[in-house]
This record gives sequence, structure tokens and C-alpha cells, in this order.
Amino acid sequence: MLDRIALILLIIGGINWGLVGIFQFDLVAWAFGGTAGIISRIVYVLVALSAIWCVSLFFKNNSMVEQN
Repeated sequence: MLDRIALILLIIGGINWGLVGIFQFDLVAWAFGGTAGIISRIVYVLVALSAIWCVSLFFKNNSMVEQN
């Protein structure tokens, strides 16, 4: 379950960075009160922690990944 939550957060972060790169539009900052807003900062930290967590997916046994 934690793996799926982390992947969902990474997808949100990836879409946000795509919007920043293509349109110079930060969806998270827009939705949560600017880049310095506390909720925006929490979302950014959660995406970063999700990325760190997903690094562990590279080292999991393939049979364990397929069972989830």
C-alpha cells in the first residue's frame, strides 16, 4: 500500500514538473497558496520522500513486487 501511495505522489510531482517545464505553471503552488505556503511545502516534501522511498523498489525481489 505504501508503494502505491508513493507512486501516486511521484506521478503528481512528475505532472507538476512537466507543467513547470512546459508552461511555467506550478500547479501545486497555484492550488495551495504559492511556493512558500505551508501546504505547498508539505506536498513538495511528501513528493520528495516518495521519491526516496521508491528508490527501494529497485532493490526489492521481483517476486515480491509482482505479488503486490
